[in-house]
Amino acid sequence: MLIKEVAEYLERDPGTVSRYETGVYPIHSPELLKLLDLYRVADEHRRFSLLKLSEEAWQKGWWDGYAPDLAEWFSDYIWLESRADHIQMFDNVVFPGLLQTEEYGEAAMRTTAWDADDESIRRMLELRMTRKAILAKPKPPRISVILDEALLRRPSGSPKVFVAQLRYLAECAERPNTDVRVLPFKAGLHPSHTGAFKIFTMPEPFPRIAHADTLQGAVYIESPQCDRLVEAYDRLHTLSLGPADSVELISAVAEELE
Repeated sequence: MLIKEVAEYLERDPGTVSRYETGVYPIHSPELLKLLDLYRVADEHRRFSLLKLSEEAWQKGWWDGYAPDLAEWFSDYIWLESRADHIQMFDNVVFPGLLQTEEYGEAAMRTTAWDADDESIRRMLELRMTRKAILAKPKPPRISVILDEALLRRPSGSPKVFVAQLRYLAECAERPNTDVRVLPFKAGLHPSHTGAFKIFTMPEPFPRIAHADTLQGAVYIESPQCDRLVEAYDRLHTLSLGPADSVELISAVAEELE
């Protein structure tokens, strides 16, 4: 049965039906019941099991407790982060949240979220630190990070806080699932002149999804439209220092600042 036919039956857009099938969007029970009837799924046990799965798909994530402090787009970001097998990040202004110390995170937040009050900062910082729990899972995601050298020389917080962040970053690079590389100044103009972005490689059947921040919110791009960002990341990877040289540079900058 063609997606177009199913979409006409549900009175939905074909793209929405496609996202139901790939698990990008959870399906509501009334529409699932319609599909079960359309597909002639008569077995009561099977119908019950599928409806149960549908209900579970709508269960809230642990981060929903922080909803008052979250932009709607950021809930999607945490969902992706919590389910990805591989997260690739290019950053040129702020160190990735998953690799931040609490002190650096607070200093960065007070600059980037300048209009937030102290309580909001506290809760957002708590959320950021809690997100790092995915790195302690029995099977954590692979983390691949490319950092513009400018980031190593762009302090946030006191010199002590920034040096501690650089030291922590070097420690993170020693983890077996974490690859940290520095894009040196000598690489010159690079493929991501427009700024930072992230790529989430999801387990089947989810698509690969790219993410980029703007001051007005986030942009999400699904594969195959995100292939250009994947290619840009590969090119940045080629231009970057290797893991050992990157850690050496990070440590050298920390020593300069001490």
